[in-house]
Order: sequence, then structure tokens, then C-alpha cells
Amino acid sequence: MNKFFPHYREITEASAKVAASEVSNLSINSRKWRIALYSHDTMGLGHKRRNLLIAQTLGCSPLEIDVLMISGIPDASNLPTPPGVDCLILPALHKNIHGQYQARRLDLSLQEIITLRSQVILTTIKTFKPDIFIVDNVPRGAVRELDPTLDYLRTQGKTHCILGLRDILDEPASVRRDWKRGANEEAIQTYYDAVWVYGDPAIYDLAAEYNFHPKTLSKIRYTGYLDQRSRLKFMDIESVQAFKSLNLPSQRLALCLVGGGQDGALLAAAFAHAELPPEMNGIILTGPFMPRKIRQQLQSYAAKRDNLRVLEYLAEPTLLLNRAERVISMGGYNTTCELLSFQKRSLIIPRTKPRREQLIRAERLQALGLTDMLHPRNLTSQGLTDWLMQAGQPPQVRNCVDLNGLSSIVQFVDEILMSADHSSQQAS
Repeated sequence: MNKFFPHYREITEASAKVAASEVSNLSINSRKWRIALYSHDTMGLGHKRRNLLIAQTLGCSPLEIDVLMISGIPDASNLPTPPGVDCLILPALHKNIHGQYQARRLDLSLQEIITLRSQVILTTIKTFKPDIFIVDNVPRGAVRELDPTLDYLRTQGKTHCILGLRDILDEPASVRRDWKRGANEEAIQTYYDAVWVYGDPAIYDLAAEYNFHPKTLSKIRYTGYLDQRSRLKFMDIESVQAFKSLNLPSQRLALCLVGGGQDGALLAAAFAHAELPPEMNGIILTGPFMPRKIRQQLQSYAAKRDNLRVLEYLAEPTLLLNRAERVISMGGYNTTCELLSFQKRSLIIPRTKPRREQLIRAERLQALGLTDMLHPRNLTSQGLTDWLMQAGQPPQVRNCVDLNGLSSIVQFVDEILMSADHSSQQAS
């Protein structure tokens, strides 16, 4: 080697010294800022999809950050994420329609699986050392699994803790009862620096509706709703190919969405038996948690029609929703945000158990003329047929709804990191 490169040894030694110096400098003061996002993910796909969109947005922003998602649903790690975004999957926990928790797959008691998840979260946070920790919707985590982590972060005093809440939690009386039982306001006042509400107070003023303590109210900031059109920017080749492989006909499309599918059987069956307008095709997206027997029944219904298809699952259904002319769906936060973002003519059949959050949201939006609503007790195939046959124009959502939530989150994070950087410079 020296024969061909007479200065090879000197160059190698110099390079080694430079590399060692760079590693030393990086270890001292130039690591990226770190953000951890937690979602308990015990019922449906909503929490995971919301946190994924936030993680994707932060990862593609100009901020110099690493983002770690802590999720309870496996496919959170299979969806497209930019460099600097990764995911840790917790052992799965399930909440049934009555609000009771249990292990989804493992033969563990509730205490065993909560202890396991809690220790995994704590160890992760201790090792990752986030500058910002964003908790989705549940101040103390599922069955208080975040308590050890929140206690640890409080003693360290180095992490800015954020609670992210959807626009509506439940009817006020239920929120006051459940939050008092869970000591949620005490947790917010003790552990959290801020509460971000992913909604618009012009639609639902969470702070006013729930009569929170002044110390809690002082931490609340509204971001606006999360514009789901941003999902189109994060599509990978696999998602686009999966959509193209559907070979959708050129005719008009009516789409039926039932969230994760665990409680969407009645809506899906009603849609399967509804009459579609001329030159319109229908698609039912069942979700991954719909029982197999129900999916098979729906496939049997669809096999008797030439204008209906049943799809079990699309990792990223946004392209399908964007293509649809009409949408009939349940009323979860993310689905509703998609309907508003893409300004779709929609009929929402809200879930009413174990919470009335979807019903309240649908009623508010119907009053503003942004969507139509049908109470689940009035759900029939004829009712869906009648709605599908009605003429109408897409709602002009952006004139009356704040959809700037993702931009606000990036701005809020930037403010926190700038403040932290300023404080560290003063300390040094």
C-alpha cells in the first residue's frame, strides 16, 4: 500500500485523529434534539395514526431532531417515516367496548402486562433522554402505566412534557367523573408543562366545556385540527402501488369507513345492502380489527353485486378517501379530520359507547353544515340509500375551521427547543 500511496500512514493517522475529535465533540454538545411520542393504542387505530402524522411532520421539518414513537400497534413501524423517525412497539393492550383492559395477545394478567409495558417505557425514556415527551390523550397512560416515567422525568427536570388531547374527550359530566377518579388534573399540574388541544375552540371549546382548574387551564394551547392532506406528502412507493393495484373503475365512488373495524359491523352491513346511485361504485374498508366472520359475510354480500368491493385493510387509506365522492363513516377524530381536510360530502354514524365523543363532534359539525349525521339507533340500509341519492355540494370547510394544527405543532416545538437552547447557553 505504501508503494502506491507514500503518505498513506500519515493520512490515516491524521484522519483517525480528526474522527476521534469529531466523535468527542458530538458526544459533548452537538447531538440532535430528541422527541418521544407515546400513544397507548388500546382501541382502534386513531391514536397511532395521529402520532404517526405528527412524527412524520416533525421529521420532515427543518428542525434538527430525532423522533421516537412509542406505540401499542405493530404496523406503526411499517408505515413510511422520514430519516430520524423510528418506532418502539409495546406488547399489545386491548380495551373492549365496555372500557375494560386486557392483554391483546399474550396470556398475561392485566397487572402483568401493565408492569411489563411500564418498565419498557421507563427504560426507553431513560436511555433515549428526550428533550420533549408528547403523551397522547391519557395523562397517566393506560392504567397509569406512565406514572413511573413521569416521576422519573420530574426528578430529572430536563424534559419538557406535553399532553396532546383530541378536540373532544367525552360529555362534560363523564370527563369530570373519570378525570377525578384518575387524578388526571393533578397529573397535569404536577408533570406537564403544557397541554396541546388538536382542535379549534370555534368548534368545541374544551377548556370552557370541562370546567378545568385554573392551573390546568393556564397550560392549554389550541393547535387547530390536523390537516390530513399532509399524509399525501409522506406516501411511499408501496402505498401508491397498493392503491394503484385496486384498479378502481372511473365511475363515481362511495366509500364506507369503520375505523379499526372492531365495532363497525352494523354500519358495514347496512352499507353493503344500500342501493348506490347510477354510475357509482361502493367500497367498504373493514379495518384490521373487524372479526373474520363479519368480513366473510360482507364478502359474501359483495359477491352478489357488481358495484361493491370489500377491502380488509390499507396501511394508508388517504388516497382512497381522496378519490371518493361520498363518504359514510364512523366519527373518530382522524376520520373526521380527513373528511374536513379533503372537504368531502359525508355522513357520520358516530360511536356512542364507551364514550360520546364522536356523537358530540358529529352534532357540532352538522350544525355548521360541514357534515351530515345519522344516530346509530336510526341506522338502516334505506337511510344510507336516501342520503346517497341526495344531491349536494362539498362543504367549504376552510372558511370556518382551523386546519393548521401540524404547522402549529412544529412552531410550538421550535419555541420549546429555542428556549431550551437559550437556557443551556446561559448556564454554560
